[in-house]
Amino acid sequence: MLPKFANEPLDLVIEWPWRISHPEAIYFGNNVWLGPGSFLTAVSSYPTPSLKHPQRTVESKFYKGEIHFGDRVTCSGGLIIGAANEVRIGDDVLLSSNVTILDNLHGYESMELPFKYQPLEKIAPVHIGAGSWIGQNAVILPGVTIGEMAVIGANSVVTHAVPPHSIAAGAPARVIKSWNEKAGEWRACKGVARRADRLRAYGV
Repeated sequence: MLPKFANEPLDLVIEWPWRISHPEAIYFGNNVWLGPGSFLTAVSSYPTPSLKHPQRTVESKFYKGEIHFGDRVTCSGGLIIGAANEVRIGDDVLLSSNVTILDNLHGYESMELPFKYQPLEKIAPVHIGAGSWIGQNAVILPGVTIGEMAVIGANSVVTHAVPPHSIAAGAPARVIKSWNEKAGEWRACKGVARRADRLRAYGV
């Protein structure tokens, strides 16, 4: 049985197995379907009580993370979302398998404390525009906004904003194609290498 979320959407399906932390801060639109292996975390504090150093006390910091799904969002499975601020996914977004979306990163500014105990850093909201398609194994990092009807290639690491109606791929991802409304087709951006072996790994 699914936990009680922040709202009561219609026709929500999250296939088992799943792991969901702080469901009271997770909002779903109607007709959302998430495949097996979803791990959704709306962060309320970090480090959590379960993370205890054997020899020293580490003070937790508190957050008000929220996750918002629009209507008709689908994911093949293996979705990981961690939100200490806000992750917002628009209507009709397609998430391929094993997509990771994070609005925060582990701190790593000190050598006096193992990284897993350090405060979260680079906290900034992530927004994914309506109708977009996020490819398999893509990673979306803090502060990223992906415009409507954009495509993120498989295995990409997205560190900066992606405009609407564009294709971005690579690690770090960069825009390689844009939709030409007049021609009704995708056009490669200037200066982008078009060799098939360079783009094949990203599914574009």
